[in-house]
Amino acid sequence: MYFLLILEQTGERLRLEFGLEPYLGLDLGLDLDLDLGLEFSLEFCLKPRPAARLLPLAQLLRAQLMHNHANALTLLRRFSMPRSKYWFKGLFGLVSVMLSAVSLAQPATSAANYPDKPVRLIVTVPPGGAADFVARTLSERFGKELGTTILVENKAGANGTIASALVARAAPDGYTLLQAGISTHGIGPYFYENLPYAPFKDLVSVAAIAEFPIILAVNAQLPVQSVKELIALAQGKQLSFASAGTGSAPHLSGELFKTETKVNMVHVPYKGSAPAVVDVASGQVDLMFDGIPSLLPHIKSGKLRPIAAVSVKRNSQLPDLPTFTELGYPSMVASVWYGLMTPAGTPQAIIDKVNAAMNKALAVPELQKKLEDGGAIVMPGTPKDFEAFYLKDYARWGDVIKKAGISTKQ
Repeated sequence: MYFLLILEQTGERLRLEFGLEPYLGLDLGLDLDLDLGLEFSLEFCLKPRPAARLLPLAQLLRAQLMHNHANALTLLRRFSMPRSKYWFKGLFGLVSVMLSAVSLAQPATSAANYPDKPVRLIVTVPPGGAADFVARTLSERFGKELGTTILVENKAGANGTIASALVARAAPDGYTLLQAGISTHGIGPYFYENLPYAPFKDLVSVAAIAEFPIILAVNAQLPVQSVKELIALAQGKQLSFASAGTGSAPHLSGELFKTETKVNMVHVPYKGSAPAVVDVASGQVDLMFDGIPSLLPHIKSGKLRPIAAVSVKRNSQLPDLPTFTELGYPSMVASVWYGLMTPAGTPQAIIDKVNAAMNKALAVPELQKKLEDGGAIVMPGTPKDFEAFYLKDYARWGDVIKKAGISTKQ
């Protein structure tokens, strides 16, 4: 929060000018203007007795003020050095009253008028890859249903924790959404213990979007055509596998494969699927587990060869590709999923409005086809449905990590 404070005093007359950005702007003196559509005009002549009468009201509203404007109060105390205790009490009391009024009025106004500006959708990976494909495929229709523009922003790094931290610290007003996924709320929390935010407390569920069954693909020059041949090759040669990042679903799928088949491979983590797939396609890394949107273009170009689907059912985009379950590895089941989350404290009315817009967008046949053509399975539902889904997936991956003996030390 940016805070600017300017004080001018002439005798007993006080002029106070300060701004709180990006939330509101205040100009207090003979005229007071609030960016919430409220207008006040006053002449404030500071004297000890009126200031003392004002203080109890300020104290009464201070709890609400402290919740939303703690930084402002800290700076106010730091920079408002009083000439007398009455001067400070009057100043602090007046600002407390005004900011408290803003605190109380703002949520209702925001919920009623939401959205009245573009909404940021923060994606956890670079452009390209499954996550980016989902965000950019649905952004236009989602924005149309919500009644605003959706601005897709890629904030890659640390397996989604950089993007998640950004959203967790954002204002809880519905204008900054996180496209969360298995990396941020299914597996990632096991690998990142000292996060600057609490994944399951500072971010709350809004809507599920879609999931992608994972497949295994190898560089086309690798001399294998099946899982059996890959295992045989790995037993006599050190192979490497790429992933979208440490603690991602592709990473743990590879680790699970190593445990199930008793082979050893070197893990090569990247910042997102896109750069990882490029290196597998070029032969710098031997193979990769990932969602089909990242792999399919390179499979079609002949640079990658699909080996098996990490799912119970065959993928509609590659119907001839066998599943690990069919091949005798029933534990090899995983998917990459995505959904919307928002900072804790966002009004429920806003969450419900965003959820309804997402469900309407996912119900549009044209959008469904685009997602399904990319290998996705849409997941409409309520915020509670999404919460139950990712908490179950989180618990499941915890069991997999423990049973496979995978180290979560970073």
